[in-house]
Amino acid sequence: MKVFVYDEFGPQDTAMMQALYSRSALSVEEHVEKVRESGSGKFMERFYVGYGHASIADCGSTTIFIEGVSMLVAKAIQDWPLYSGQETSSRYIDMSKQEIIDPVGTKESKKILNDWMTFYTKSQVAVQEHIMKKYPKKLEEDENIYSKAVKARAFDTLRGFLPAGVATQFSWHTNLRQAHDKLVFLRKHPLKEVRDVAEKIFVGLKEKYAQSFSHVETDEQNSYWKFIEDDYNYYFNKDAKPFSARTNINKKELTRYKDIFKKRAIKTGLPHFLSELGNITFEFLLDFGSFRDIQRHRNGVCRMPLLTTKFGFNEWYLNELPEDVKKEATKLIKDQTKLINKLKTTQENKQYYCAMGFNVTCKVSYGLPAAAYVSELRSGRLVHPTLRKIAHKMSIALSKMFPDLKLQSDFSLDEWNIRRGMQDISSKK
Repeated sequence: MKVFVYDEFGPQDTAMMQALYSRSALSVEEHVEKVRESGSGKFMERFYVGYGHASIADCGSTTIFIEGVSMLVAKAIQDWPLYSGQETSSRYIDMSKQEIIDPVGTKESKKILNDWMTFYTKSQVAVQEHIMKKYPKKLEEDENIYSKAVKARAFDTLRGFLPAGVATQFSWHTNLRQAHDKLVFLRKHPLKEVRDVAEKIFVGLKEKYAQSFSHVETDEQNSYWKFIEDDYNYYFNKDAKPFSARTNINKKELTRYKDIFKKRAIKTGLPHFLSELGNITFEFLLDFGSFRDIQRHRNGVCRMPLLTTKFGFNEWYLNELPEDVKKEATKLIKDQTKLINKLKTTQENKQYYCAMGFNVTCKVSYGLPAAAYVSELRSGRLVHPTLRKIAHKMSIALSKMFPDLKLQSDFSLDEWNIRRGMQDISSKK
């Protein structure tokens, strides 16, 4: 038996080394020499592009770093079941110094963005003081950790007032095939900013990995991709209910798996094959800020919602504010809603000016293992309270549908938790 770890080669070289297994019984040690002799470019051109071996491009991965774009761009790229990457967290980072993307570019649109950011920035001290008064530091608690926890809780509250046009930064780790498959849709996206970013990514990847991005796209394909993006990119249900759940799983089929549910260890997922039983579909209203968290669960379908003011501002954010700040916030939301709806632009562009505390219509579909995983993981006390509330409803619905499932959800009361101050990345001393 032999085991080799080769991390020093580029994506196309790595893909070539793996692809050679399908055409040769020789050791990878010899394949490495072939890579060095012939170069991956010629190989990829001959087999991947020339003969349609798309799986070869699955074997080469790359990482793209994207900065200075709106939250809407990040969500568009992350709207993909195989997305991997990390994004700036509005729950831990002060976003007051971030740039704001303003596609309308008028005096009225700029005022909307400025008013949101002014409230977000000036309210931080008052909100932190309110939190410290409500949850005073205990003698045994570390001052630094307590301070971080207070700031994190304040960001949890004030992130609801950040407009979706606020700039963020994120990474996208992907194989070459998935990058191409996703970009064909992104380049036809309803938002110009998304199209521009997608085109820039595409050009950059094509320059670096020409053989993997030399596909010939037909007019029919381009028309189809544009049709999908124009008509079906965003999910919007004008008759949305606060929460609903349904399933097409035959409960009788679950009886043969009772032992799997009974013997499941704590913090252990259900086996993937149970996904064959069917799906559970949840629909609910949730603020856009917390939608960004549930979108991170990609083992299923999570529709991209259209951000509007139609379904109101999530009350949790207002209830966390001191009384005088709450009154100011209530008036701000009312005034901003009127101004946003008056903007002379598309509904898609109006998203930039909506704060993340506005509720959106969400629709997610999971197999049983993924549904159990999401409802359990997002029920924890460190999860944002608005999403935790939805996770609890998911858990209750699943328990009613499948009494033998025995979920491990956390239904403890929402309380102050200093552990938020420990969720950080810092240098070792």
